Amino acid sequence: MAEPEMEKMKEKTLEDAFLQLDELADRLEDRETSLEESFRLYKQGMELLKYCSDKLDTVEKKMLQMDEDGTLREFSR
Repeated sequence: MAEPEMEKMKEKTLEDAFLQLDELADRLEDRETSLEESFRLYKQGMELLKYCSDKLDTVEKKMLQMDEDGTLREFSR
């Protein structure tokens, strides 16, 4: 992904990314979308999915879990 595109992604919320993924899916399902445009949309969608996955991993690592005695510790699976 080009540098300016990465900067835009850093500012994007997960909600915005999910909305954009929904829009991309709608456009991919549209029979009027050309094959070339479909490939471009697919690539964009894959980049968004990676962004979402990375963002969720970061959030998961920051989550805290409360023990029975009320102390907080990092969340683990």
